Amino acid sequence: MSNDETVSNESSQEQPVTGGESLAWWHWHRQLYNWVIHFADTPHGERALFLLSFAESSFFPVPPDVLLAPLTLGAPKKWFRFAFACSIASILGGILGYCIGMFLWSVIGDWVLANMGWAGLTEANFDRFQGWYDRHDFKIVFVCGFTPLPYKVCTITAGIAEISFLWFLIASTVSRSARFFIVAGLMGWKGEKIRPVIEKYFNWFSLAIVALLIGGFLVIKWIH
Repeated sequence: MSNDETVSNESSQEQPVTGGESLAWWHWHRQLYNWVIHFADTPHGERALFLLSFAESSFFPVPPDVLLAPLTLGAPKKWFRFAFACSIASILGGILGYCIGMFLWSVIGDWVLANMGWAGLTEANFDRFQGWYDRHDFKIVFVCGFTPLPYKVCTITAGIAEISFLWFLIASTVSRSARFFIVAGLMGWKGEKIRPVIEKYFNWFSLAIVALLIGGFLVIKWIH
């Protein structure tokens, strides 16, 4: 084998297989979704919802909505209870994220950026949010709390930017509560009719969430 062929083969081996990596991520995302949603059929559903909502505010990649919806479908009369638990847990998790950013980021920041990109905790996202806080302060929390923008990045960068904790708490409480009460209210009211559609077209709904995420970033860029 010639040197040119050797170099060519080595170069081809070093090239990342983007399509394969994307498929692997997609499969992993679906598995994680299935693992989360299975709690809806167990006696631990409500506790799992609380823990999921808390964790999603600082590091976990799956939003609590995916468990909140089926739990509410299974017990429509408990929609208010589920939404309230989800909101409280998310707000407490947001406070934890804020404290991580303010008090621990100098110690753990490099490790998080190097190892937790799978949860949306990337240097690019952090730089983007830091810039938004410089221009818009706590108003970004309202946007992140209600939209598919990564709330965990929002809470940690809020602490890093040292925005007003009181306004951070108010914005988180209003936006997260509004989001979860709307989801639970709709599921408790008409959810059973649309559940088969959600299950059948899960991948398309995931794509829609990604589109909303990109749209959220564009909106914030536009209002600047």
